[in-house]
Amino acid sequence: MPPPRLPALDDLDLRALRVIDALSRTGSITAAAAELQFSQPAVSQQLKRLETKLGLAVIERAGRGVRLTEAGEVLARHARVIVAELEHAVSGLAELSGLRSGRLRLASFPSASAVIVPELLKRIRAEHPGLATSYRELEPPQAIDAVRQGDLDVALTFSYPGDGVGLIGESLPGLRVEHLWREEMFVALPANHPLAGEARVSLAQLSDETWIAGCPRCRGHLVAAAESSGFTPRISHETDNIVAVMSMVAASLAVALVPRLAVAAAQSLPAEAVVLPIREDNHRILSLVSPLSAGDAPAVAAAREACRQLDPAMWHLEYAHQPATPRSHR
Repeated sequence: MPPPRLPALDDLDLRALRVIDALSRTGSITAAAAELQFSQPAVSQQLKRLETKLGLAVIERAGRGVRLTEAGEVLARHARVIVAELEHAVSGLAELSGLRSGRLRLASFPSASAVIVPELLKRIRAEHPGLATSYRELEPPQAIDAVRQGDLDVALTFSYPGDGVGLIGESLPGLRVEHLWREEMFVALPANHPLAGEARVSLAQLSDETWIAGCPRCRGHLVAAAESSGFTPRISHETDNIVAVMSMVAASLAVALVPRLAVAAAQSLPAEAVVLPIREDNHRILSLVSPLSAGDAPAVAAAREACRQLDPAMWHLEYAHQPATPRSHR
């Protein structure tokens, strides 16, 4: 070992600092090599080269393994800070590059298309004008499959409690699910219906009615909610078009279970139809779904942050983590 001399900045390189940092945290050359995806000889060579440049021993034998010397400990403490800061710098540069030239492929369901998605894309474009965005309208099962297959970056979806699709109370393998907002369900009735003047209605009061149902998931929720109220709904009309739903209701052809966003998407209700709150708790959860493999990819992170910045009160929604608003049982 050459005599000690005053170390210089040129004696240190990033690879050597990463090796010292990993060795300090893992406790062995084998573990450090595995973490860095280096070979063990490469790690040993880095350490020898570092000791030669510094003129100081940074490791010493300890039984069958090695441990850091006092000089090694000093270097490791600073290496940890330097490596962490450089990792942050690389992430920042990647984010900057990604959002200037990247793309975001988004999908959502029809009622969100009309009210939430325009505001969401507007916000993303304002914050990241270089990010190319595209949008597809898909029901949740198709949107989730597209995210899983890599055809989409993110999907704004909905699920009902207990519908068994994995968005509430279960995990979706390979996907990250962030619950955003809680959306209340309503009943649409003809304005001349005997219950039209009530403040709230119970589904059981509508057991003899003819119903309109939409997508398979919405239909499944209607059937489950009705059965929990003691009846099986008689479904004679099927459409996802909220304008058509409300027109059928206004014509006294049937009644319907409608989410708040769909009512907002209709913009104005026919004079011959009314929408009433449901006495029982009846809601769905809106969630953002993205691939776990995307991690904090710039475009996905931009969509996630834009969703967090939206005010759900704009559409009379609540944050998903908030308790349900207490209901009056009039």
